[in-house]
Amino acid sequence: TADWHEREAYDLIGIEYDDHPDLRRILLPETWQGHPLSLDYDEDRPQIVTLSENEPVEPGASTATGSDTMLLNVGPHHPATHGVLHLQVTLDGEDVLDVEPDIGYIHRCEEQMAQSGTYRHQIMPYPDRWDWGGGGLLNEWAYARAAEDLADVEVPEYAQVVRTMAAEFSRILSHMLAMGAYALDVIGDFTATFMYAIQERERVQEVLEDLTGQRLMFNYFRLGGVVWDLPEPREAFLSEIREYLDGLPRRLEEYHDLLTRNEIIQLRTIDTGVLPPEVAKEYGCTGPVLRGSGVDYDLRRDDPYGYYDELDWDVVTEDGCDNYSRLLVRMREVEESARIIEQCVDLLEDWPEDERNIQANVPRTLRPDDDTEIYRAVEAAKGELGIYIRSDGTDEPARFKIRGPSFSNLQALPEMANGESIPDLIATLGSLDTIMGEVDR
Repeated sequence: TADWHEREAYDLIGIEYDDHPDLRRILLPETWQGHPLSLDYDEDRPQIVTLSENEPVEPGASTATGSDTMLLNVGPHHPATHGVLHLQVTLDGEDVLDVEPDIGYIHRCEEQMAQSGTYRHQIMPYPDRWDWGGGGLLNEWAYARAAEDLADVEVPEYAQVVRTMAAEFSRILSHMLAMGAYALDVIGDFTATFMYAIQERERVQEVLEDLTGQRLMFNYFRLGGVVWDLPEPREAFLSEIREYLDGLPRRLEEYHDLLTRNEIIQLRTIDTGVLPPEVAKEYGCTGPVLRGSGVDYDLRRDDPYGYYDELDWDVVTEDGCDNYSRLLVRMREVEESARIIEQCVDLLEDWPEDERNIQANVPRTLRPDDDTEIYRAVEAAKGELGIYIRSDGTDEPARFKIRGPSFSNLQALPEMANGESIPDLIATLGSLDTIMGEVDR
């Protein structure tokens, strides 16, 4: 798993690693001059990157003289790549001999922007933009958890319950998009499964819009809690959630009819994209990708935060290690999210009015001690989303590093796709549920 992470550190900071098997840039073009996050980087230096300089192999050309293989470019502008992802695929006929993900097309230097913002007010709007597929509240929690532990901020119990409920709605948003897009990838089903999934997302977005005021970039969490309490009338809002939860089991049965019980889906996903558990761990895979390989690991239980350790729910795993298992894990996790939300609603309904503290008393300006550092992570929809922060004694981080789960999950794609066919490659890529804003950052 160090492979891509060390390449990223070399690319952005200029750190060189001895004996690295392939130490070259990963987010920026090979012709880029300097390392943008290094302290001596010249920001005024012009950068000119031509296609001929950055594309060493012409599309359709063989990779070696006399070779029968062919290089096929998939993406970066292709619906099945789930964003601006470029795959350089080496083919022998229809069989995949090798695939190299080429990333960085939407690199926005989110870490540098966070380093230029204050802990208390200016960083929190950014996390929603890492995973815009619905995982925004989970991303906000990743930053909140790291900064709160760094600054010794204690979040009120009531706010933890609200956070937990909102985060699980965010997880359902993400998984519904993953399921709908997967049907589009594998069986070209837009009119039924994809639209059903989008309709389900709309129901969740109605709830989250009532709670946060936004439909996509929620910006609801604050250091020390959340920005405001449940909307009034409170009883009507909680009733809206219960109504949604009551209808979810019936609708999930429909999704199973359309997806997991679909013969074409089964033919294309069972025993394809196989990722053995030991290989998944070696690459740092987390979330549904790891649990689809039978590894029982979930930060909500194994590194408890929020209100998860007070609630009754199960970690979902499947032992198939294939594309079908990863799809099934996400569908079953929607059921577990609903269980968690229902318990949170029960708690919030009976919470004494004079104890509904939504925020801790956080100083207006946070200045953690010089040279202190922290790493904290949450179980985001796609896996372990971690934040590393190092302080320099000011109100802005000296270093801010995002460990996006999609980054590590995507690194394992060659292990899963090599030796299979082109259609299997598309099904495998879709099963990873990557989102490029989180990969490139």
